[in-house]
Amino acid sequence: MHRRQFLSTSLAASALSLAKPGEALAAVPDKVAPEFYQIRKYRLVSGPQTKLTEAYFAEALIPALNRMGITPVGAFTVYFGPETPTFYLLMPSKTVEALATVDLALAKDETFMKAAAPFWNTPASSPAFIRLESQLLRAFEGFPMLVPPASSATKAPRVFQLRTYESPTMQDHVRKVEMFHSGEFEIFARAGCTQVFYGDSLIGARLPSLTYMLTFPDTTDLEVRWKAFSSDPQWKKLSSDPHFAFEPTVSNIDSLILKPLSCSQI
Repeated sequence: MHRRQFLSTSLAASALSLAKPGEALAAVPDKVAPEFYQIRKYRLVSGPQTKLTEAYFAEALIPALNRMGITPVGAFTVYFGPETPTFYLLMPSKTVEALATVDLALAKDETFMKAAAPFWNTPASSPAFIRLESQLLRAFEGFPMLVPPASSATKAPRVFQLRTYESPTMQDHVRKVEMFHSGEFEIFARAGCTQVFYGDSLIGARLPSLTYMLTFPDTTDLEVRWKAFSSDPQWKKLSSDPHFAFEPTVSNIDSLILKPLSCSQI
């Protein structure tokens, strides 16, 4: 499948993610350059750290990122998964340079530094967080931009599923990415799954891997939509295609259920 086909296919899927099942697709642009994502994982200790970090996100970091053109920013806490409490921050950008230099730019922002002081100036004996991990991704050509769900604007109840697929080899990783572009976007849309982003990991742990995010009103709806996905005839056909099924394309799946913090823009 050619790049132009990838784009038209996934942008249609993006539009579907904003519409209710059965609604007609909205018009979408022909070409959109894939954006980049930085996902930050803040490992915390229950108690003052969680309140301090959430306030830092809301009052200092997210407003400063928005001033830099990094928007919308997602801020989440782990709802189901290991290592709780843990916060996740999702930052989209049109350029990889903006994400690579974000901390240097923040340090030059006087408004940010003033608002961030309670977080940045904590002593070593009582740090604001235990450890920070970061991952850099490039959006799939077939799903080149982050699509916030309509529920984000209204702050309606919602949960997010963050899934990472590790592949045993680079060849298998490339085939798994190709699998998404060969019909998986449409199957998710048909099952009623709201798709937020898809990214190929460039820098981070456990490479080669890809990460994507879906969102649902609640965990009950999540289970219903995944059941519809797995029973879709097109999925059964795609997953049994010899091109994809002659050996496993995925060696490990990491799946987290996240809830948005009140300051999240996604």
